[in-house]
Amino acid sequence: MEEKNRLTKFLKKVKYFASLEDNALNLLRDKMQNVTFAEGEVLCNEGEPGNEMFIIDTGEVAVFKLGKDRIPVEVAILQEGDIAGEMCLFGQDRRSATLRAISETKAWVLDYLTFQRLSEKHSALSKAMLYSLSRHLRRETSIVAKLMSSDLDHRFKVAFFDSKPYTETAFEKYNPYDYVYKFFEPRLTQQTVSMAAGFKAVCAFVNDTLDTTTIEELAGLGIEMIALRCAGYNNVDLEACERNAITVARVPAYSPHAVAEHAVALILALNRRTHLAYNRVRDNNFSLKGMVGFDLYGKTAGIIGAGKIGQCLMNILLGFGCEIMVYTKPEDPSLTERPGVHLVELDELFAKADIISLHAPLTPETYHLINGEALQKMKRGVMLINTSRGALIDAVALLDGLKSGQIGFAGLDVYEEESEYFFEDLSHQVMADDVLARLTTFNNVMLTSHQGFLTAEALANIASTTIENIREFELGKRMGELTYSVVASD
Repeated sequence: MEEKNRLTKFLKKVKYFASLEDNALNLLRDKMQNVTFAEGEVLCNEGEPGNEMFIIDTGEVAVFKLGKDRIPVEVAILQEGDIAGEMCLFGQDRRSATLRAISETKAWVLDYLTFQRLSEKHSALSKAMLYSLSRHLRRETSIVAKLMSSDLDHRFKVAFFDSKPYTETAFEKYNPYDYVYKFFEPRLTQQTVSMAAGFKAVCAFVNDTLDTTTIEELAGLGIEMIALRCAGYNNVDLEACERNAITVARVPAYSPHAVAEHAVALILALNRRTHLAYNRVRDNNFSLKGMVGFDLYGKTAGIIGAGKIGQCLMNILLGFGCEIMVYTKPEDPSLTERPGVHLVELDELFAKADIISLHAPLTPETYHLINGEALQKMKRGVMLINTSRGALIDAVALLDGLKSGQIGFAGLDVYEEESEYFFEDLSHQVMADDVLARLTTFNNVMLTSHQGFLTAEALANIASTTIENIREFELGKRMGELTYSVVASD
């Protein structure tokens, strides 16, 4: 009964039904079905037969219509109280637009046969729907005008996926070429790729899925460039991009200082138990039991990967008075010009380092570089830090190392299966990943949600580099260039 009352109040707020008498409104209410659509799910496709009307209850739905060269163009966003498909109630006609949920959406659904039976008994219902039909026609006129203006707008259009408020702020501040930005919260996947219709380029992030199928769909929509706003590109099928003549560019160096400093933040917090001390004091517990750390001065830090970030970390740790062991391929003898820096093989680094920090790109050779065998070669009680790529570490082996005490501390800003969790608020859900859930229970593990890059300076650099990459493509300077033609240097 409570849900029925809620629906009645909801329908009274919808202008299409505001003039209905309570009796007719209740009859209509009792015949509606509440349906939930997942993010990215299609409610209906343009041109297909339809016999249902949708009233958006919660969430948002994007409306696409075929534009120039039959490429779908987003023309509207439906929100709470908006109606779609009312023409289908007057005849089982073909859909005039494609509807796709851009967030989890609940909608009230009424089908053609049910409405026909109701309208035969209640003339007021028919009159109200005729009123809604006139509004529908006016709205269709405005949509067509918008569609035409979209086709006539020749500015370069970029669709941003997996967008967050800090992403939008950074890019909106940097738009010297008057590009058209459209920010989409959902990640780019096979289910959401149609949202890229009408754009020239897509801007993707680390957890977007740019596999063969998605790339082919993008090509079919007329996408000519993928602008990655990150350094990593292991989530992109580059061969599919080459086959489909899609240019790919990335941001190889946005702020190495940001990531290196975050690695140091993890080291210091774990060593001095800052996270534990913070929680204790909030509970009025001022005991220092179990809080003993160690001096960084004189300790041996092993750095795996000596690109820009690895070298920044090296400089910071030298300032603490650490001895530095570096393993990097290809070797760079110039690194040893500074006192206290030694180029070593991996096994020696494992055996001697008190702290090991990972700064290597993810490749077939570095996948699970830190596995069970590698952990056994390390000093017992070693501190392991990863701010690079989650899959550099075999997380199951890491769990075993933590339980046995072989690993004394672990600071992780990345996780192998992070794409389902990181960057999102899932506090209302049960953690389904057993390994990730177990890692959060250790008091000698610090997990952060891939935030190493998140400084104002880094965001500004990411925005400017990404847009300059797009500008070079627009001017014909990077046509057909692929990420793998750029040296991977993190």
